[in-house]
Amino acid sequence: MRKLNKYISLIHVTFFALTLSAQNNVVPPVAKKVVKTDTMHGVALVDNYHWLKGRSDPEVMKYIKAENAYTEAVMKPTTQFQKKLYEEILSRIKQTDMSVPYKLRDYWYYSKTEKGLNYSIYCRKRDGAKQFLKNKDSTFYKEIASLPHLIQPLARKGSLKNEEEVLLDVNEIIKKYKFYGVYGHNISPNDQIMAYYVDKTGNFELDVYFKDLQTGSMLPDTLKAVSSLVWVNDQILFYSIEDSITNRSFKIYKHILGTSHSKDQLIFHEKDPLYDLYLTKSKSEKYIFINSESSEQSEYWYLDAHTPNAELVLIHPREKGHLYYVYHHQNKFCILTDKDAINFKLMETNINTPSLENWKEIIPHREKVMIEEVEIFRDYLVLTENHRGIYKIRIISWSSSEEYYIPFEEETYDAYPGINPDFNTKSLRYTYVSLTIPYSIYEYNMEKKEQKLLKREEVLGGYDPAQYQSERLWASADDGSKIPISIVYKKGLEKNGKNPVLLEGYGAYGSSSFPNFSTLRLNFLERGFIYAIAHVRGGSDLGRQWYKDGKLLKKKNTFTDFIACAEHLIKENYTSKGFIVAKGGSAGGLLVGAVVNMRPDLFKAVILNVPFVDVINTMLDSTMPLTTQEYEEWGNPNEKDYFDYMLSYSPYENVKARDYPNMLFLSGMTDEQVSYWEPAKMVAKLRDMKTDNNKLLLKIQLSSGHGGVSGRYNYYKEVAFRHAFILTLFDMWE
Repeated sequence: MRKLNKYISLIHVTFFALTLSAQNNVVPPVAKKVVKTDTMHGVALVDNYHWLKGRSDPEVMKYIKAENAYTEAVMKPTTQFQKKLYEEILSRIKQTDMSVPYKLRDYWYYSKTEKGLNYSIYCRKRDGAKQFLKNKDSTFYKEIASLPHLIQPLARKGSLKNEEEVLLDVNEIIKKYKFYGVYGHNISPNDQIMAYYVDKTGNFELDVYFKDLQTGSMLPDTLKAVSSLVWVNDQILFYSIEDSITNRSFKIYKHILGTSHSKDQLIFHEKDPLYDLYLTKSKSEKYIFINSESSEQSEYWYLDAHTPNAELVLIHPREKGHLYYVYHHQNKFCILTDKDAINFKLMETNINTPSLENWKEIIPHREKVMIEEVEIFRDYLVLTENHRGIYKIRIISWSSSEEYYIPFEEETYDAYPGINPDFNTKSLRYTYVSLTIPYSIYEYNMEKKEQKLLKREEVLGGYDPAQYQSERLWASADDGSKIPISIVYKKGLEKNGKNPVLLEGYGAYGSSSFPNFSTLRLNFLERGFIYAIAHVRGGSDLGRQWYKDGKLLKKKNTFTDFIACAEHLIKENYTSKGFIVAKGGSAGGLLVGAVVNMRPDLFKAVILNVPFVDVINTMLDSTMPLTTQEYEEWGNPNEKDYFDYMLSYSPYENVKARDYPNMLFLSGMTDEQVSYWEPAKMVAKLRDMKTDNNKLLLKIQLSSGHGGVSGRYNYYKEVAFRHAFILTLFDMWE
């Protein structure tokens, strides 16, 4: 009888998902309940939908397909509108484009896109200066030899006229795969071998392949599950790999080109499940660093890059609550540390005596300024600083100690160094972007204090930043903390309390939410939406303490901050209850998932992308990827205090019989960071318990992971789908 009921239930799920009434209404799938009860710290955890974790169970896949079919049926009336939105997106994007070339040794590297092609093409051109300076017998060279300031500009101008060398055309490779993403490349010191990182699952599981750039042929060497890689010399490289179960980067090997990876020598093994391993090479290219790091502490080892067989040298052993990062300059290491400095300070120490007792302060700790990033050049030190959510680039001369900030004028923006591989250069590449100004790449002469705009992201169709207004607002949290909100809207908007708002947030891992530009956002702004970012605690938006005040047993601050931001927009008459759409992805999905349980009345809709919503069950399963490493972020539920606290906010556990706003859940079947079953379980529970008739949709991509679909045009179509879901709720079909 049990088997028969199971079979009948499955028929009903599929039938209801595919049946349309005359009014184009469909009956949603109803997931069966299979009671699973666990007891933890004296609390009974009842999970009726645990069975959805059975990825290989045919019934699970049929249920997922039924949910997808239901979503497709509900959204079918928007098909033409989705196409319109997709065309709007394409009309603003320069589909044939090229990145700003950057110089590495003898070549200029760049990528380009071509209209109609989904993927990037990676290219390079030989540096004109190299060829130019070799031809010193030419009459032209002799005539301007006394004017050296002309040589480099002329040579550089000629570089882009040199013959283009296509390193990798992803559009050709993708034909063999359902999903294929290239996440960067690493060129050997002799410029002849290209190591490139490939994801074939959509889950950032990277394999490394090698291409001989002289012959154009692929080398037989292949490295699996690589998390980082550095070249030691033209034939030897170090690489770190991830554990196949936990996705933790835990081992470092030495590989010699042309040999089997099975013969690779193990260099370092991190056995502590809290730590990840990272490999870097100093900008000077003289040292290789191994960083073993958790979210709260780190430990560095170094090796002279010219002696790859030497013993690793420890800089300072790990200690609880101490994060530090190491850089090289001349005969010293520069060390960014949070020891007795929550917002970090910069120290230096002699390479031969790197231990903590020999560290000397260069840049002191400041209570309201956090050092975010350090760039070391031969003649200059460059710091990216967070001044209470305003990002500034600080330049300091090593020789004269003269220092200054690159001037920026907007109220809310982001600025950060770009690709700067040349240790000896006096030019700094940096990116500037705001809610109204597209991504802009500048080259700044640190000696002359002069800059030039190399490229600004082109928005087609006559985009004019002057037509938009950005602001920085401050909401008051329950405990009195002031929470920043970045907003942008079309000028002329009235504060009449009726404006629709798209409110986003993240608030985890110390990752700040930056006020960046997006052409995709124009679909909303042109229709009268306000776009807003809630800079909630849990990120480092206002410094390191901002992060610590939104994690572990203070995690609920993240959620109440978001609610405070929504209420502030209402109070200031930008909008009203029922006009706000909340949006979050991954840990941001946890944020909006918790918030919708706490204050469902505030929102018209909630978009949850790859959302971490089954917190208790996931964090109790130490066999799952990332779980043990996450203890420092969320806490360990095997300890009662953390268990009780998690249970009080976990979105899945706190679904109740009440009205909910319209909700769209998005996920990928191969996602190993936030498994598909988390949103699937929550949707099933919501269907069973919610008391309204609002839309509740689940869309799971069957061949993608945490990063979404593969290919830019495929991505734009997915964006158009999400936009259509939101806009039609406000009856904005045009």
